[in-house]
Amino acid sequence: MSVSNPNELALRVSELRERAQRAVEQVVVGLNDVTDQLLMALLAGGHVLLEGVPGTAKTTLCRTFSAVLGIHYERVQFTPDLLPSDVTGTQVLDRQSSEFVLRKGPIFCQLLLADELNRAPARTQSSLLEAMQERQVTIEGKTLPLPDPFMVLATQNPIEQEGVYRLPEAQLDRFLFRVQVGYPQRNQEIEMLELHSRRIPTLSPVTSAAEISGLQRQIDTVYGTRELQEYIVDLVRKSRQHPDLALGASPRAAINLMKAGRAHALLNGRGYLTHEDIQLVCLPVLGHRLILQPEAEMDGRSVAEIVRQLIQSVPVLLDGKR
Repeated sequence: MSVSNPNELALRVSELRERAQRAVEQVVVGLNDVTDQLLMALLAGGHVLLEGVPGTAKTTLCRTFSAVLGIHYERVQFTPDLLPSDVTGTQVLDRQSSEFVLRKGPIFCQLLLADELNRAPARTQSSLLEAMQERQVTIEGKTLPLPDPFMVLATQNPIEQEGVYRLPEAQLDRFLFRVQVGYPQRNQEIEMLELHSRRIPTLSPVTSAAEISGLQRQIDTVYGTRELQEYIVDLVRKSRQHPDLALGASPRAAINLMKAGRAHALLNGRGYLTHEDIQLVCLPVLGHRLILQPEAEMDGRSVAEIVRQLIQSVPVLLDGKR
């Protein structure tokens, strides 16, 4: 699929968003905002870390999301005894030919759900690093490309701390978004009970992997001015100077802010980027990259509060003027 006009591209993406939302709502209730963020991350070629207590339909949403989009889905339950080769694959001996053959792991899919990622040790977590950044996997010296599109959705329980391994900063930085999945509202929870009182329908894909790949290749056609690029860089650099932060945002965060902002514009039917697009994706893009000073954490400060301060403190440039 090729669209030459950014406005036509935005129309196609906004229509895809509506179709996907309607389809997901047949199975999962009250997660429209999360579905939007998953779709934004997919269009931007990024990955998502989903945080929420058990029972908030994170796994169901990921499975439904892949079915709606018509892409190949695999799920890996991360546990303390999981090995990197259980994710990427390994060479096994074929007894008939007496030769070693490659047995690909579940990572060779288009959407990988890494369920409870923080339950596996760092060695196994690191098996995703090359795949998430380079879209390839190296198995015993042989490098193999991953399918297109490729996306990792990882879940973790932010409450339970026993028997888990904290994700290192290098791993967190590979995720485009960190998305909080909370409890549904009362009316949504009632609707959920009604939904599960009848047979859940079998979903038909509303798009294809080929169309998604085409949209990903064209996301950079979304127009953004030089002032917007300067605004993004000023936000990121300001975070590195904030007194309450031990670690600010990286240059990769600036790139991801631009990509996420463009995806947000497309989902809202626009072929051009605005300051508001960037501001609305700031928290999911920066939230997991900023590390609070211990003193600020003890004082009850939050990363969300810091992000709001950054947005308020960096002036918006219009036609080169503040």
